[in-house]
Amino acid sequence: MDEQINYNLTQLSTWKRIFFMLIFAAIGSLVRMLLWAVIILQVASTLLTGKPNVNILNFGRSLSTYTYHILLFLTFNTETLPFPFSDWNMTAELQLPEAKNSTK
Repeated sequence: MDEQINYNLTQLSTWKRIFFMLIFAAIGSLVRMLLWAVIILQVASTLLTGKPNVNILNFGRSLSTYTYHILLFLTFNTETLPFPFSDWNMTAELQLPEAKNSTK
C-alpha cells in the first residue's frame, strides 16, 4: 500500500495535472466574472430593446461552453486541456467516459 502511494506521489503527470488544475481554476473564476457582465448586458439589452442581443447571446453561449469544459477538466471527466491548449469550441467534440458505479 505504501509503495502504491509513493508511486502515485512521484508521478510527474499527476503533478502536471494539478498545476493545470490550479491555472484553470483561476481562469474559471475570471470567466465567471465575465459571464456576470454578459448577464447584466443581456438584461439591459432586453429592458431597452425588448429582445436579447444576438451577439451577446452567442458570446454568452460560447463562454458557458468554455466554463463547462473547464469544469469537466477540473473534475477529471476529461484529459483534454481547455483553451488555450485546445480549440475554443472543443467541448462539443469531447468524448466523455461513462460514469462507473464502483460499489463492491
